[in-house]
Amino acid sequence: MNPSELRSTLALAGIFGLRMLGLFLLLPVFSIHARGLPGGEHALWVGLTLGIFNIVQAFFYIPLGRLSDRIGRKPVVLWGLSLFVAGALICAAQDSLLWIAIGRGVMGAGAVSAAISAWVADLTREQVRTRAMALVGGSIALSFALSLVIAAPIYRMISLSGIFVVLAILGVAAMFVAYYVLPSAKPEAKVQQASLKAVFLRPELMRLNAGVFVLHATQVAMFLVVPRLLVQAGLPLASHWQIYLPVVLLSFFLMAPILIFGEKKQQLRTILLLAIVLLFVAEILFTNTASIISIAIALLIYFVGFNLLEALQPSLVSRFAKESKGTALGVYNTTQSIGLFAGAVIGGYLMDSHGDLSVFVMGAVLLLCWLIIAWSMRELPAKVVNSSDSAAKTTP
Repeated sequence: MNPSELRSTLALAGIFGLRMLGLFLLLPVFSIHARGLPGGEHALWVGLTLGIFNIVQAFFYIPLGRLSDRIGRKPVVLWGLSLFVAGALICAAQDSLLWIAIGRGVMGAGAVSAAISAWVADLTREQVRTRAMALVGGSIALSFALSLVIAAPIYRMISLSGIFVVLAILGVAAMFVAYYVLPSAKPEAKVQQASLKAVFLRPELMRLNAGVFVLHATQVAMFLVVPRLLVQAGLPLASHWQIYLPVVLLSFFLMAPILIFGEKKQQLRTILLLAIVLLFVAEILFTNTASIISIAIALLIYFVGFNLLEALQPSLVSRFAKESKGTALGVYNTTQSIGLFAGAVIGGYLMDSHGDLSVFVMGAVLLLCWLIIAWSMRELPAKVVNSSDSAAKTTP
């Protein structure tokens, strides 16, 4: 990537990671804090308060993604970040389960992930787009690992209200970056956008949407069980970050050469299939893990595949969508949110009715189905540099 592309990608990855940090920071501490709040004794209300962020996002991804195709990425991202800040301040002002749920809903309404991904595609050439998406996708994994390390210490120092104030401050900083640092794509000649139905039914995009549903459904379901496995293996909950953080960081070093090879050799389909196989292998390994080392190995294999797919899939969506990137990525992110919700519900049901290991069996079956669906995906044609893919099309 040239300096302009790298600067823009890192800025957008930071904004993307901030939103995910707003989701992940609460996971290690919220259930404990909620016990002291009215209604906090009901697990259903606590779960809904946490989950409303994703549920609301699912309703707004497509409208905001499509709007970004029409009026530009920057206005939509700034509007979404302003809702993120407003929601965080609502949560900080009221230590009540109801008001925290309302604030989380407002934060989720600023669903700008599709617009951010489309903005990355606008500001990078096709030759480096997958690597740019890898940086943005990697911000998700890093946000998750970072939240496991810092959530408890921050909570002890400034409580939950303080965490929301910090998120609001970071949101304002992200708005500053979006407005002053990131360039806007130059207006292009008017192109007839594909209808929402046409985008939704495009075969290549349908495969990718099915894939992101499976990817995140199995991720959430898996992490309902993995903490239990680590505790059973003798690692206390407070020390789990000592496994997650090095595994996530090492997975980036292992996946980077695979991703670069796939781009240079025009073998993105092969890399995508390999990543699905890695996830399948990890799910199988989890069914027979008894030690911390074996769990760590399975997690490493899983995160290599997960990070590859987080980089590849949005990049492929932006290429297959052509003139309707925001719309297509809106559908993609909506499917992702539905997968997160479905994974939590189905995973919880299986744990209660069939035991912990049934979650990994379900995951393996879903991944095998995804592999069959993805097998017929065509390889992208050789990339051609043109004005629409040139980083030179941007202006401050």
